[in-house]
Amino acid sequence: MNVIQEYVGELGSQTIFSFTIQNDHGVEVTAINYGCIITKIVVPDKDGNFENVVLGHDTLNEYVNDPNFLGAIAGRVAGRIKGGSFELDGESYTLARNENNNHLHGGIKGFSKVVWNAEIIESGVRFSYTSSDGEEGYPGNLTIEVTYILNNKNELSVHYNARTDKKTLVTLTNHSYFNLSGNLKRDILHHTLTIKSDKFLELDDEFMPTGNFIEVENTPFDFRNERVISTGTRSCHPQNILVGEGYDHPFLLHTHHDSEIVLKDPESGRTLTIETNEAGVVVYSGNSLHSEGEFRGVQSTKYLGICLETQALPDAIHHSHFPSVILDKDKLYSKATVYKFGVEKE
Repeated sequence: MNVIQEYVGELGSQTIFSFTIQNDHGVEVTAINYGCIITKIVVPDKDGNFENVVLGHDTLNEYVNDPNFLGAIAGRVAGRIKGGSFELDGESYTLARNENNNHLHGGIKGFSKVVWNAEIIESGVRFSYTSSDGEEGYPGNLTIEVTYILNNKNELSVHYNARTDKKTLVTLTNHSYFNLSGNLKRDILHHTLTIKSDKFLELDDEFMPTGNFIEVENTPFDFRNERVISTGTRSCHPQNILVGEGYDHPFLLHTHHDSEIVLKDPESGRTLTIETNEAGVVVYSGNSLHSEGEFRGVQSTKYLGICLETQALPDAIHHSHFPSVILDKDKLYSKATVYKFGVEKE
């Protein structure tokens, strides 16, 4: 195992570095201390060809100006909060409204747009940041650690820990866009997905949860058996059409650390198995990726990557029947997600 630190650039008075974690089999994960962004994950296909399987950029400036949260940590609260406001213990809090009238992924300068401290550890890197009381409207001074660890089983573990000195809201996720074809040779429409989930959340026309859980059975949202992504992008189901012909939906996981999410690209043979202790996963099939711009020389296009955002359910603070995102003073927020990369040979 090896970790290589390299200079990337300057952002104001702060220096940005990349950290490349290498295992003994040639697998590499690269992240930068701006937004804890995972910029590359290099894994083999069924023929032993090593290629990158996440969307990314080559320059710091591109990440600073990127609107897609590529590879970044989203928080304090990943996902949307309706109306950009909430109440906690009788006190009202107003957040940054950065998508229509709602709050998205932590606000205008959420955790995806700040510079983190970084420390190389055995087999990985630990990022840390202190979000001050009132930042983006949230209460409490929140100290966060995000740790990326790669092992020789080709597993990337992401650990999230946080504490606050005042009751607040927290749910973090990594917003990587996966494309297992390798170096973006194809879009993700012919990838297959399996999720151990019986229910998904209904969304309204602002992509906010209505609070209703819909049974996946007999819908394009039934991933309990392996399903091709394109079945949802071609679907006439109102929920698929609503989000731009595809998926941008939270699924409630009914099992944890049990191969609950599996993504496959049949052509390359690459597989990604995700295990987590989070309540759910938001599946976003890249419906809103624009046709302008590019990712490392590849033209941006709809469905070029898929996000599998393990997190609490969006807008949980306004739905008492959702798992809570409230973190009490001096209590530990501790979550983990493991990404296991493999191959299936014909």
